[in-house]
Amino acid sequence: MAHPKRKISKQRRDKRRTHVKAVADNISTCPTTGQPHLFHRAHWHEGKLYYKGKVVMEKEVAV
Repeated sequence: MAHPKRKISKQRRDKRRTHVKAVADNISTCPTTGQPHLFHRAHWHEGKLYYKGKVVMEKEVAV
């Protein structure tokens, strides 16, 4: 069984894996706001955090 001669750092490993995310197919449009965002990610729009078209959280205003 083959073994690596040296440990590959997390940074080097993650650099190699970043190219998978460069595809533009993983962008969708929110049905509520119409904003483009990545799949399975929440996004902010006008002080509100949306996920799957629903408001999850509202931004607090500092007084």
